[in-house]
Amino acid sequence: MSGNTTRLEAINGVVGRTPTAAAKTEPLSSIWASDVFNLATMEECLSKSAFKAMKKTVQTGAPLDPATADVVAAAMKDWALGKGVKFFSHIFFPMTNITAEKHDGFIVTNADGNAITEFTGSLLIKGEPDGSSFPNGSLRMTNAARGYTAWDPTSPAYVMPTPNGATLMIPSVFFSWTGEALDKKIPLLRSNTAMNKAAKRVLTLMGETEIETLNSSCGAEQEYFLIDAHFAHNRPDLLLAGRTLFGAPSPKGQEFDDHYFGAIPERVQVFMQDFEDRLFKLGIPAKTHHNEVAPGQFEIAPFFENANVAADHQQLMMTVMKATAKAHGLVCLLHEKPFAGINGSGKHVNWSVGNSTQGNLLDPGNTPHENLNFLLFCGAVIRGVHKFGPVLRAVIASAGNDHRLGANEAPPAILSVYLGDQLEAVFNDIKEGNVSVSNEGGMMDLGLSQILPIERDPGDRNRTSPFAFTGNRFEFRAVGSAQSVSGPLVAMNTILADSLDWIADKLEVEFATGKTQLQGVAAVLKELMEVHGNVIFGGDGYSAEWHTAAVEERGLRNIPTTADALPAFLDEEVLALFERTGVLSPVELESRYEVYAEQYILSIDVEAKLTAELAKTVLYPAAMSYMSDLASAVNGAARMGVELDTIGAKTVAANANSLLATVTELEAALEPRDFESTEAHMQYCAGTVCGLMDEVRMHGDALEAEVDDKYWPLPKYREMLFIK
Repeated sequence: MSGNTTRLEAINGVVGRTPTAAAKTEPLSSIWASDVFNLATMEECLSKSAFKAMKKTVQTGAPLDPATADVVAAAMKDWALGKGVKFFSHIFFPMTNITAEKHDGFIVTNADGNAITEFTGSLLIKGEPDGSSFPNGSLRMTNAARGYTAWDPTSPAYVMPTPNGATLMIPSVFFSWTGEALDKKIPLLRSNTAMNKAAKRVLTLMGETEIETLNSSCGAEQEYFLIDAHFAHNRPDLLLAGRTLFGAPSPKGQEFDDHYFGAIPERVQVFMQDFEDRLFKLGIPAKTHHNEVAPGQFEIAPFFENANVAADHQQLMMTVMKATAKAHGLVCLLHEKPFAGINGSGKHVNWSVGNSTQGNLLDPGNTPHENLNFLLFCGAVIRGVHKFGPVLRAVIASAGNDHRLGANEAPPAILSVYLGDQLEAVFNDIKEGNVSVSNEGGMMDLGLSQILPIERDPGDRNRTSPFAFTGNRFEFRAVGSAQSVSGPLVAMNTILADSLDWIADKLEVEFATGKTQLQGVAAVLKELMEVHGNVIFGGDGYSAEWHTAAVEERGLRNIPTTADALPAFLDEEVLALFERTGVLSPVELESRYEVYAEQYILSIDVEAKLTAELAKTVLYPAAMSYMSDLASAVNGAARMGVELDTIGAKTVAANANSLLATVTELEAALEPRDFESTEAHMQYCAGTVCGLMDEVRMHGDALEAEVDDKYWPLPKYREMLFIK
């Protein structure tokens, strides 16, 4: 009998690998932000006046004059050259969920032909990457494709080391010659400006006199899978699509809950230590790491930062994560659903707003019923999620995330808000026209003298909620693991700004009638809850009962796919929302619809073509080889008067034939055709194409379960997830 050896060779490569040596760890104090041109470094490198100007810009967004930019550029260059840097790059964030960079040398030549280093304020402030091939959603044509990058001084520059040298990376915005935003950073900065303006209106009406600039903050919990590179390199679907397009379930998966928070595998621990040391040098505050629910799945969570910096750091973290994994003979999978049948990966975005004078405005304190500022800001979030839930669903829509949303492992595709028992009671009381004293958490006595009493939180956690209050922040749990956090942050900041403006308008009317502060706040929040309270839900978001009640009784929308979600960007009310807040013009928002729709269609197209190719050139030949050798064995046994059971052979033959027949249908479905609209094209992909891909997979996975193990060429789930 013959067999396929590629899978066996991959297994032997993993089992026989040389163990990775433990990473050399250094004290945090000696490496923290050592490769970052942050305020601490600037204070050492700049004059007092230049440092004072930069500090004001970083902390408040105040404009920076060109003369100071020249001083900063010279100091930044000298600092970078001292670290062996020869190139600089304006790193920016196009609408692709990944970063982009163009490297330029510090080198110039003089009249004598000698090389010197130069880096001026003008070079620091502006670059021209062209970037005509970046997705722009018809904002510009190829023959009018000039694009600019511009330095964002509120996000620190840093040195990115590689084995081949180091580059000074300068976080930047990216925009067209006509001034439209072509990236994810400009809308994020604008959204924070809009939120700050609206928040100051409310706080001023509430009698606050000293109000520093408000910022949103973000802490993103990043989930990911690690598999050995030997396995990944033998899975074309993982390499090209980021997920397994075929794969029968392992006999053992996550049903024992034995991986979650379990002992971290030694090889993974070495990777994590190396990875986090690299993050620390870049000033990224990695705080927590642990095993996640699925085998082979892990999580890292950074500490809270200013949202703009956190978004930059999140992109940088994904880059460093992949590079570090490669150095350890691993492949880091950030796709939301790389393996069917087990938990996928999300990126829970913890979000709050605050400043240095009022503190965290989403912190209720010990008496939330008396904390009027908190009640107003929390109420603004409730209104925003209810009124613009489809926008929140649209900003986390992707082909990958569709595999998570709505499944019994991730938040449902219905946007609701979880507040916890204490806060839900407070807001329900407000709705009824009164404010009662809220219940405190109290203390828990476990009856064990050696265990100190533990303070109970006033509300439990709800892992089934897509948008949950978790003590002093909201956690947007539906964000996908491969996605930029900028889109969700832009949406949350913008709907908060809109709701705060609505609240400010209402408060002005109430106070003009002579009502006290408490009376005015109570009246505004009562109206808010009567209109928008239906979005609050504390039960099981996975239950069929909730799906029915949410839609039929509460009027919420169930938006299961990207094809259903993205058209929200074109809704007149949504276009007006982003325009009046100054975050995105209608043209800029429409461009994002076009870009994200195109990315969805292209993702499905790549997966479908790869599904057909693997089915025809890998799975079917494996089944035929097995059938051929099996037929020889059956014929040989018959000659000896022995009759063999051929039920298994008939099952293989039936699935192999069905596999090819469905592939033929799939390939026909992929033939070029005209669609009346982009939305129609997306719906065709979500329905027809994905449906046929699922059918092809069903037959392929059935073959994997029947074909003799030594014939199967693709590494199996049991190997990729459990052999480290």
